[in-house]
Amino acid sequence: MTIISLLSDFGNKDPYVAEMKAVILSISLQARIIDITHEIEKFNIRMGAYVLASAAPYFPPNTVHVAVVDPGVGTKRRPIIVETRRSLYVGPDNGLLMLAAHKEQITNVYQIANPEYTLSDVSTTFHGRDIFAPAAAHLAQGKEPSDFGPAIHDYVSPEFAKPQTRDGELQGEILCIDHFGNIISNITSEDLEKTGFNKGDSLLVRLGNKTLTLQFCSAYGEVQSGAPLALIGGSNFLEVAVNQGSASAVFKAKLGEAFHVSREVSG
Repeated sequence: MTIISLLSDFGNKDPYVAEMKAVILSISLQARIIDITHEIEKFNIRMGAYVLASAAPYFPPNTVHVAVVDPGVGTKRRPIIVETRRSLYVGPDNGLLMLAAHKEQITNVYQIANPEYTLSDVSTTFHGRDIFAPAAAHLAQGKEPSDFGPAIHDYVSPEFAKPQTRDGELQGEILCIDHFGNIISNITSEDLEKTGFNKGDSLLVRLGNKTLTLQFCSAYGEVQSGAPLALIGGSNFLEVAVNQGSASAVFKAKLGEAFHVSREVSG
C-alpha cells in the first residue's frame, strides 16, 4: 500500500480536494491518502514549500507527495515529478517541491507529458485533479517516473530553496510566519553548523530593514516571557520568536523579506 500525501491552497469548503482524492482512488483503490494541509495561504509558494519540507521527512520512504500551490496553472509552467533518494514529489515546476526535494537529494526530474497517465480531458485551471492526482495514483500502482515523460534539467529551483553564505553572513529569507507568530527562515541547523554558529552565541539577525541582536537558544523558555530570541524550531529551520508572544506582531516581518544572520562583533 503506497501513501500519497496531499498539500494545497484549496481550502476545505469547495469540492476540489475531494475531486483529487476521487481521481486517485478511481485509479489506485488501495492508495492511502494523507492530508498534510489544504490551508496554505492562497498562491503562497514559499509557505507551501516550507510546510511540505517540514512534514515530508516524517512520512515513510517511497511516499508520493502531491503539492499544488499553482498560480501559473494553465501557462507554460510544466507539471513535473521529482525523484529523490527517499520519496517522489508531484506538482508544478514553480519551486514548490524543491525545498523538500533538495533535503532528500534529487536524483531525477521528469516532465509529465504522457497523456496515458493524465485524465483524458485536462482543464487549464485544475491540474491538481487532471494531471497531478492521476500521476500520483499511477506512481502508486508501480509506474516508473521515467514513464511519464522526458527528463529535464532546467527545472525551477528558487532562491528560497538554498540560503547563501557571503563574508561569514548567512543570507536567507523569511519562508513562513506560523500560528504563534514565529518568523521562520530557510536557514537550517546544518547551514549554521557549516558556518560555525553555536548555541549560546549572540547573533545579529537582519529581518527586512531591521537588525536585531538575539541570543541563539535551544528553547523558548531560556529567555523571559515577552523577550525575543533565535532558535532552531521543530522543523529544523532557524526562527525568530518571542517567548509567549508573537515575533511577527513585534517586528512586523513579511514573507520573502531578508533573513540574514551573522555574529555579533564584540568591542
